[in-house]
Amino acid sequence: MSDIVAKAVDALNDKMDGGFDGTAKFEIEDEGSIIIDENGAKADDGDADVTLTADAETFQAILEGDLDPTAAFMSGKLKVDGDMGLAMKLGSALA
Repeated sequence: MSDIVAKAVDALNDKMDGGFDGTAKFEIEDEGSIIIDENGAKADDGDADVTLTADAETFQAILEGDLDPTAAFMSGKLKVDGDMGLAMKLGSALA
């Protein structure tokens, strides 16, 4: 697991108020994957209801609140595959 993924797991667990209703995967290009579910965030590459893909810089900006997830998606910096409604819920939880 890369340092970026490890730090992102910690940041997501701090940011999320407990579990998440569904399963989402963040794929950080060239770094690894994070799964968020009812148990919180963990480094994992399993199946998910929705997969969000971005580079490390974009993902970090979203986590730090410098980039709105919806704006990242609309500008093509964040790709979403799967349940768009769940992606929107996750975006709201991270904002």
